[in-house]
Amino acid sequence: LSRAATGEDCVASLVRELEGAGLLVERVRGVPAEFIKLSASMGILGRAASEMQMKKLTCIGMELQFEWEQVAAFVRQPDGSLFSWRERFTCFRYLIYGIVNKTNSEISLKFDDKEFYWKQNESLLRRLEDEGVVKLVFPLHEEIKRKQLLRNWALNWHDFTWQPIDEVYSYFGTKIATYFAFLGMYTRWLFFPAVSGLATQLIDFGSFQWLVLPAFFIFVISWAVFFLQFWKRKNSALLARWGINYSFAEYKASANELEPIRHYLSIEREEEKNFDDAPAEKRRLQRNEWSGVLLRIRNNAIIVLGIICLQLPFELAYAHLYEKTETEALRYVLTALYLVAIQYYTRIGGKVSVILIKYENNQGEQSSADSLIYKVNTMTQQSWFML
Repeated sequence: LSRAATGEDCVASLVRELEGAGLLVERVRGVPAEFIKLSASMGILGRAASEMQMKKLTCIGMELQFEWEQVAAFVRQPDGSLFSWRERFTCFRYLIYGIVNKTNSEISLKFDDKEFYWKQNESLLRRLEDEGVVKLVFPLHEEIKRKQLLRNWALNWHDFTWQPIDEVYSYFGTKIATYFAFLGMYTRWLFFPAVSGLATQLIDFGSFQWLVLPAFFIFVISWAVFFLQFWKRKNSALLARWGINYSFAEYKASANELEPIRHYLSIEREEEKNFDDAPAEKRRLQRNEWSGVLLRIRNNAIIVLGIICLQLPFELAYAHLYEKTETEALRYVLTALYLVAIQYYTRIGGKVSVILIKYENNQGEQSSADSLIYKVNTMTQQSWFML
């Protein structure tokens, strides 16, 4: 390979290439480092989404490949914008990481006294990241929307339970919006065990006092089951409202459509060859599905056994010491130590849950998130209802 001995400043080269990709570039010189602010018109982002063959929900309820020329046929976000935060960021990443060396030689670049080469078909931004020139790529806040969320969400003192979830989704994306939707629903549902627990402490049930704690335990367990089921329904409703209703298998199928056209004939022949193997493929998919179910059952059983063998004896020991302690001051100290220990236990349980989920055959990121919520929430409920 030949090498072009230009020795051009790498930052200037990056700015020129970004402008050539249709981006608006602004260089901001700070004290510790220099920042490059990027923006793009909706047309540039729309054409990037078309090149990526991004799937978007249409007005007729079907998910089709996005076409900039048919932009009116696609559903807009709750705030009126065409793309969500995640989609806009994906388009930006496609544009900035898609700048590659299309010449027939390696290009020499310089940064201070350091010289390196930009290889053929290599992403310029990747090379600058590897060389330590570019430290971090991150999206900037939109001050108008950020202040609006700050005023209507974080500083909203009139209604503590209401959240602008659609606006949060449009700005921060699916993960953050789902997280706060879960926290909001969880906080509202905590009203029921809180009231029942307070009643068990303040009301004297007389001769039926011995039934209070078993009944409270059964109530909390039932409450946790109902909460998880209602959360699944709410989560499905939110994902459907946001147009995120395709499965991971469909996503992988759409990703296969990105293969070059030159492989079309070979792919077609491969499909014809495998047409007779449809029953075997069906059996393989059934085995994978059942193996995934069995793995989830095994991991859930590990969580339950961990609660029974590790957490339950610890909490029973705390309850015994609490009953034997005569002074209120020592009881408060004992409760404080118990709460600190529970925090560490929950943190360890969360790490174990993440490790277990890696070995599950979950269909997509959302299924993994649901499994993680179930495991962590189970440990959390077991931790606090013993109080």
